[in-house]
Amino acid sequence: MNTTSTAQAMLQDVRDRTSWFDLPAAARTAVEAETGPAHKIDMISAGLNSGIAAILHTRDTSVFVKGLPARHRRIATQHREAALASHVTDVAPALRWHIEAGGWDLLGFEHLVGAPADLSPGSLDLTALADALTLLGRIPAPDIPLARIEQRWAGHADEQDLALLTGDRLLHTDLNPHNILVTPAGARIVDWAWPTLGAAWIDPACAALWLIAEGHTPTSAEIWAATIPTWQNAPISGIDTFTTVNTRLWEQIAHDDPQPWKQRLHQAALTWHQHRQDATGH
Repeated sequence: MNTTSTAQAMLQDVRDRTSWFDLPAAARTAVEAETGPAHKIDMISAGLNSGIAAILHTRDTSVFVKGLPARHRRIATQHREAALASHVTDVAPALRWHIEAGGWDLLGFEHLVGAPADLSPGSLDLTALADALTLLGRIPAPDIPLARIEQRWAGHADEQDLALLTGDRLLHTDLNPHNILVTPAGARIVDWAWPTLGAAWIDPACAALWLIAEGHTPTSAEIWAATIPTWQNAPISGIDTFTTVNTRLWEQIAHDDPQPWKQRLHQAALTWHQHRQDATGH
């Protein structure tokens, strides 16, 4: 029996990363002008969205640095994350600086001492995540251009069903365990590359899907989600649409790049979707 968790499987799906020492000298100099000279560098391999990810330790502080080449095709996601940072400090690390130098676009965040969330049944991290999502549900949507959920998920359901997901609340939507750091102060949500506007209950639903992938039943995942106030406004038909959309979405993702963890998310979505159909008699 394969006991590797979905979160552990993600660690095996990494993209080529640029080492700190392979950054252009101009980029390293600009960063150290903000931080002071780095005496230790911890490279980070987990995560899929950054060209470089590292923790820089200086005499006075530590900072998490992430970045992409300034002309990278995904650079808009990093610019969105920088624009959003000041709006989500209740649930995310603070952005200390944003610079462009040596052909690289670089963000420096406060370094959080913590570990990726354990979302398996019985984990104490589940309460911390529910608390973080409760806080997130109270944050007003910022006045910056953001995609809407019906735009991002267009094609995976008809317009009438997608309308059940619409709203004006700020969503993270990528609540995999490596984007949830559990610290002594509670859970913090990181990597805001895909902020979206939609119904407030969608982030608890995104997290519940990961719970199912990590071994929960759909029933227990929904019971957990019900501890989050925004979930209490979720219409039954909306949850049904969410599971339909994510079944189709993860089927496409797993087909295009059949990494084991993506296949497991597809299976989790299928399991939840079937559970919803059984519950409604469809």
